[in-house]
Parts: sequence; C-alpha cells; structure tokens
Amino acid sequence: MADVVVVGSGPAGRAAAAACNDAGLAVTLVDPAPQRGWASTLGAWVDELPPAIAERCTAAVMERVRLRGTSERTWARPYAVLDNTALWKHLWRAGITEVSGRAVAAEHGPTGSTVVLKDGRRLAAGAVVDATGAARALSGGRPAHPSAQQTAVGWVFDARSAEALCGPDEGVFMDWSPAPRTSGGWPTFLYAVHLDADRVLLEETSLARRPALPMALLRRRLSGRLTAAGIDVEQRLDEERVRFPVDDPLPRPGRVVPFGATAGFVHPASGFSVARSLHRAPWLAAALAGGLPTGPAVAARAAWAVLWPPEAVTTHVLRQRALRAMLALPPSAVPEFFEAFFRTPEAQRAEFLTGEGTPAGTARAMTALFSRVGWRIRRGLVLGGMTFGHPPARHGLGGEVE
Repeated sequence: MADVVVVGSGPAGRAAAAACNDAGLAVTLVDPAPQRGWASTLGAWVDELPPAIAERCTAAVMERVRLRGTSERTWARPYAVLDNTALWKHLWRAGITEVSGRAVAAEHGPTGSTVVLKDGRRLAAGAVVDATGAARALSGGRPAHPSAQQTAVGWVFDARSAEALCGPDEGVFMDWSPAPRTSGGWPTFLYAVHLDADRVLLEETSLARRPALPMALLRRRLSGRLTAAGIDVEQRLDEERVRFPVDDPLPRPGRVVPFGATAGFVHPASGFSVARSLHRAPWLAAALAGGLPTGPAVAARAAWAVLWPPEAVTTHVLRQRALRAMLALPPSAVPEFFEAFFRTPEAQRAEFLTGEGTPAGTARAMTALFSRVGWRIRRGLVLGGMTFGHPPARHGLGGEVE
C-alpha cells in the first residue's frame, strides 16, 4: 500500500510526487505513459519559480517583455521558458513507483483509498492526488457547462527569421495589434518567446472565449501577421497547438485531493499554472505527511486547507469575476481594456498576474484598472459582473457561495 497515489504525470503530478517522496512518503505515480515527456511550451515569471528550478531548468530567460494594448510599452520583468527535459529530470525520483494505466475511479474507506484502473487493477493508498489537468479524472470529470477556453496556434522559427517580431533578449507577453486582414470577430494577440538560443515561438492566442476560437482561424491570423512582418511562413520548423479551460469551478473538497490545473490553479488572465504547482507541491506534501498518521480523511482535509485557504478562494473568485466581465465586453473594447491594464503600476500588474495573489492585492489591481478605462468599458465591466465592493464573506472550497 502506498502512502500517496498521484494520478497524472504532467508537471503538476511529477512535482506532487517528487515533493511527497522527499517528505518520506511511499509514492505511486499513475499515468497511461508515465515516462513520456512534455511537448507543450511552459513559461513563467522568473520571480515566481522555486530558486532551484529557476537556476537549473530554464531553456531561455528574456529580461524584458513587450506589452501592447493600443500602444506599446516594455516591462522589465524577466520571463523564462522552461527546459522540459531538465524539469522532468529534476522532478524524477528513483523511489517513486511508476504504473502505466488509466485511473477511472477512487473508492474510499476509513483506513485508506483504492484507485481503480481501466484494466481492473486496484492500487491501495492512504491518500489520492488527482493531477490529471482539465480531465479531472477523479475529481468529478468535466463540468456540465461549456467552459471558456484559451486556444492558440504557434509556429517555431529560427531566431534570426523571427527578429521582426521578437528581438534578442526579449519576449512578447501580449500584443493586441489586430492581425492583418482580420475583419471583426473576437480579438486575438501575439505571444512570442525564445525557446532556446536558436528558436523562437510565435503564437496567435485567444485568451478566453466561449465557445473557443477554432484553430483554423488562429492559423489564418497568424499567417497574416507574420507575412505582414516580412516573415516567410513556409520557413516554420514546427507547430504548437494549445487548448485548455480557464474558468473551471474549484472542485469540491473530499478524499481525493486535486492538484495543479485540476485544482483550479490556471490563472484566468494568463493561462499560467506551472509555477504555482511547483511552488505549492511541498505544501501539499507536508500536509499529507502530517495528516496521514492520524488518518486519510484528516490528511485530505489538511491538503485542501493548505492549497485553498479562504483568502486564496476569495482571490480566485475575484479573478473569475474579472474574466466574466472581460468576456462580456464588445470585441472592439478588448485591446483598450488591456491598454488600461498595462498602464497600471507595475506592482499592481504583478499582483494581479501572480499565481500566489491575495484578495487585497487583486482588488487593488482591479480598482486601478477600473479607474483607467473609459465609461464605455466601465459600463461593460459592471454589467459583466466586475464590481469592487467586498466579495462574498463566506466561500466554500468549491468556489460556490455557501
């Protein structure tokens, strides 16, 4: 019997398993292909990464990023693209038992839990961690309502070919300039980062939309944007496609402990979650290690409490409120909305974008944004639910008002 069974071997699952192993717990990691690497580009602000990962697991660090709503500015906040192979190795532990299989259910008793695999195998555990991302395999599955999704299509070029849009030592966090030959519709932005010393990813991104913008539309916009910048799209080296929900409700507390994107760590304004997962994995491990000697239910409650204390739930509610308000804006107002956000003081901008935000910091950033927009956008934000009074006093860990 393992102390902890972690389901899912993405960055969040690997981080949870490694931290639990480091805390002296017997860990089993379950995934259909646990040895498989990660293909997606993983980015984070350097100041939000654990120091060891910032030092050993970055493929490229850009000292500044460009921001554009309706005018351009530069933010001197270092931004990193992670080296997926180095991160995988950093999180690998010889003491973790890896099982190839698909978890489909978890059964719970007073002394532990059993993870049931699709092929009928059963794994006994003291505690179960669900790190299956948007699938939420053991945390209730996908919500019944359609989600707002971030979608993107990115093409990889050699760094010299991409210089017109992404120069040396810089990235593009968001450029809301309309892609050429774009006729109305929901706006998209350019995201551009160095993948290493020789390659750059240029990505056309829809921040959030319900229903999601289709990949074919994003490809057309990206092609037009790059062609207008003098970049030969036929010289692309690879393609990356992105699709994930940004407004999933927090799962309800229970014996399964969600972690990473499964637990609602995805930031609705950026789509980031990896740095938060890496930062919080040791918290999860400490809570489970401290609670398991008393009992599995105690351990699960302790893990919930450390991952989603009341102030974190309030921050999450405020950010989801801001997302709903943005989705309610007319498409033509979105670049102006972000222009106002980019003009807020850097400290407040960082407070809103950080994975580890506070209610006070988030409210300050939202108030600063509100004060900078015109009346047309203010009206849309208010109608969309972005209010600035006190948030509801009591929130359940599931993100619903009790």
